[in-house]
Amino acid sequence: MTQNFTVAFNTNIILRLNIKAQKTLLFIFLLTGLINNSCAKNILLYQDTITNNDENNYFKSKIDKSADDSIRIDVNLEKIYLYGNATIKYENTNIVAGYIEIDWNKNTIYATTVLDSTGKKVGHPIFTENNESFKSHEITYNFKTKKGYIKKITTKEGEGYILGKKVKKMRDDIFYFKKGEYTTCDAEKPHYSIRSNKIKLISGKKIITGPAYLTFFNIPTPLLFPFGYFPAHNKQSSGVLVPAYGESESLGFFLKNGGYYFAISDKLDLSIKSDLYSKGSWAIKTNLRYKNRYKYNGNLNLSYGNMINSEKGFPDYSIKKDFFIRWKHQQDPKANPSFIFSANVNAGSSTYHKNNSFNANDYLSNTFQSSISLTKRWDNLPINLSSNLRHSQNTQTKIVNLSFPDVNFNMNRVFPFKDIGKQDKTNWIDKIGVSYNVNIKNSLSIADSILFTKTSLANLRNGAQHNIPVSTSMKMFNYFTLSPKINLTERWYLSQIEKQWDGNQIITDTINKFTRGHEYQFSTSLNTKIYGILNFNKHKIKAIRHVITPNLSFNYKPDFSNNKYGYYKNVQIDSIGNTQAYSIMQNGIFGSPSNQKQGNININIGNILEMKVLNKNDSINNTRKIKLLESFNISSSYNIFKDSLNLSKISLNARTRLFDIININFSSYYDPYISNKQQNQNLNQFEISRNNRLARLTSFNTNIGLTINDKSFVKEENKKTETRSFYDIPWDLQANYSLTYNKNYKSSAFSDTIQSLNFSGNIKVTPKWKIGFRSGYDFDTKKLTYTSLDIYRDLHCWEMLFNWIPIGFHKSYTLTIRVKASILKDLKYEKRKDWFTPDYN
Repeated sequence: MTQNFTVAFNTNIILRLNIKAQKTLLFIFLLTGLINNSCAKNILLYQDTITNNDENNYFKSKIDKSADDSIRIDVNLEKIYLYGNATIKYENTNIVAGYIEIDWNKNTIYATTVLDSTGKKVGHPIFTENNESFKSHEITYNFKTKKGYIKKITTKEGEGYILGKKVKKMRDDIFYFKKGEYTTCDAEKPHYSIRSNKIKLISGKKIITGPAYLTFFNIPTPLLFPFGYFPAHNKQSSGVLVPAYGESESLGFFLKNGGYYFAISDKLDLSIKSDLYSKGSWAIKTNLRYKNRYKYNGNLNLSYGNMINSEKGFPDYSIKKDFFIRWKHQQDPKANPSFIFSANVNAGSSTYHKNNSFNANDYLSNTFQSSISLTKRWDNLPINLSSNLRHSQNTQTKIVNLSFPDVNFNMNRVFPFKDIGKQDKTNWIDKIGVSYNVNIKNSLSIADSILFTKTSLANLRNGAQHNIPVSTSMKMFNYFTLSPKINLTERWYLSQIEKQWDGNQIITDTINKFTRGHEYQFSTSLNTKIYGILNFNKHKIKAIRHVITPNLSFNYKPDFSNNKYGYYKNVQIDSIGNTQAYSIMQNGIFGSPSNQKQGNININIGNILEMKVLNKNDSINNTRKIKLLESFNISSSYNIFKDSLNLSKISLNARTRLFDIININFSSYYDPYISNKQQNQNLNQFEISRNNRLARLTSFNTNIGLTINDKSFVKEENKKTETRSFYDIPWDLQANYSLTYNKNYKSSAFSDTIQSLNFSGNIKVTPKWKIGFRSGYDFDTKKLTYTSLDIYRDLHCWEMLFNWIPIGFHKSYTLTIRVKASILKDLKYEKRKDWFTPDYN
């Protein structure tokens, strides 16, 4: 039916009726779909008796409605009743409820619950508008004014929920709550809430309350708030960081980690936190985070502590100033693949973590390392450039090693004769490869206490080293591979040393002079693989395979101490005229050219032992491999140019894994020569000639690591069963035992043995309880090392954490009960016994 026909047809009929009858008939036409809203408005234009106010009483858009039970229309009252999972859709508003009533005259919708067969209220109204949604018990909503009245509402805003007994909805998604609650708990009856008689919600922006108080399980607490403000959006916003409070035995009462958070932009934010102690100590910590999507991201942490021990006038009074810097920068590799910059900096005073940190990993670490690197690659060229600033620091020796900068220029291996001569790819000439590398380095090794003094400049070393390796490979007798190689090395320094005898002692001078020294060496290696297989056709063990990889190599390097090179000089060392050779590049960062002829024959024999076994079902091809020995290597070398003690120590190392839970690593060294025990020196006589043994053990090291969890001992066929056992409780355990042995030849009965044992684990006793621990054992002191116990309890919307360090320098405990949601992360209870008793020795 076209619009023109509808207008003409209905006009002839409607104009003969009175106003009430006209409106009723139009109402029926609208409900039955015979006409649409625009048609109805056109018809009304023909009626002089219809006023503008009457016209505005009709809905502006079509209402979509449905109900699972029934829909009833009351023509006289101009109402529609929807029963059973009723749904109304009007423009951008959607209402779902057990019962809905539409009042045509008032432009209102009324939605509420219904009772089921047990008398329980079901079908709670759910209101959705502009992606905002809430659940309630009763809604009265005016489509024309966009206002409404709601009873017992529950709405989600950000990470939290707002509950209210009586609510007015205004335009622009503004809600006024009377007797409202704010919580982050999603339980039907929240475990906690912040209650206020007046709450204003601006959807997607903020929540503002009047005077409020905290409740637990509907029990009011004395914790009062003069007002409340909660961001209700995902955007960053600046604000105060609430500190934790407590008491330290040595430092007094404290406020920790209080400060301010600055939301600078979507790509940058900054937090500044401080610790304040009543006895004068203080600390400040900053954290700058930045992120540019698809380009780079990182964070910069600066920390400084000023810790005061004891009181003025006492002998143990001291002030300890510590600092630490952490900077991590990562570049997205896709942003610029040919130019990459990265940084990972960890540096500071050696006592910072001991005096300021609660992090066990930081406290237990003896070494901190840093690296700032810049890499440049050129497309279509076999060259690349890298520059690094490196730092390493040992907190026990308090020695700092710096390398600034360390520049490397590399040319990848090229094959200049690849297309010359024969085209046979097996020809060794085709495989001649040449590469080039230059390393420029500036380094400093110094105690951290004098790092920033003039003394540090005297310890600065620098230089450059060039390397040009030339190599090839060829097959011999089909089973062997021969790989010869020549390496040219040249060192450049800006200074050299000169030694002189002044009649009483040797005087060493540093001369600022460009110094260069070259050397070369030749090496070749011959290797192959030998396979041995032992088959067992009628057993569960199908076969055992032994793979042997022998490697024989030879290295030759000439003696560059000859006078014609000028790299070594002689200096008088005593009054009777004895002299001693020294290198003018003795202090060079890359060392000196070799001062003795070397010709080492090296041999290495690698072994792998595997076993193939049949699985239980004995089906065809149903076998699996088990590695009995992942590696077993024996190596040694023989120097043909030495006049004695030509054979080096024999090295033996092995690695294997047992039952998929135990890792074993073993390494040892054996000396083939007898020793002079009084002088702790070897004699040029083999052990086999005097002691009837091939070699004597000098040292060994073994590491045994154990990693097991709740799935380690469960058979595959039982993993899917529903029978609960101890192994169904998630748990894991890690343990590592290390033993190092070194023989001391000054006393045949004395040897140095170092043992260490570390272990840690976790167990999830129930879905909500988790216990973790870490510890170790010191075999020298026969005491436990750093030990900690962590207990975690999931409290639904809250969580409890308990950390206990029962022994050692960090002896302490901390109990924290806090809200999980980040928006209320400062709503917590914390009880601690502080560990801080600084050691200022």
